[in-house]
Amino acid sequence: MDIKPIRTDDDLAAAHMEIETLWNAQPGTPEGDRLDVLITLAEAYERATSPMTPPDPIEAILFRLDQMGSGRAALKGLIGGSGRVAEVLNRVRPLTLPMIRTLSEHLGISADILVRPYPLRGQIGAE
Repeated sequence: MDIKPIRTDDDLAAAHMEIETLWNAQPGTPEGDRLDVLITLAEAYERATSPMTPPDPIEAILFRLDQMGSGRAALKGLIGGSGRVAEVLNRVRPLTLPMIRTLSEHLGISADILVRPYPLRGQIGAE
């Protein structure tokens, strides 16, 4: 098996092309083994060069609401009245632990994402 490490984006593109040609290879065959190795190498390169950073808590909430086909009003009663919802989503007021628990339970967003620090309006680095 003549396989080289993936070190550049060009190497990755070549690996993707070969993966496509081998995609239907049967497991346990030389082609299937080559496919497994190429996929492993491509995934390792992608993880190393494009690490995924967890989303900002507010962006995660807005994304989840969009996925659910809901608007900001869906948060009323979960984290407070419309004023509190606006303060949180406009980054004036931080999420509290009870809000995080409620949002995690009702929206299915991991608490690990919701507890991440994020800039509030008026802080350095805030928009």
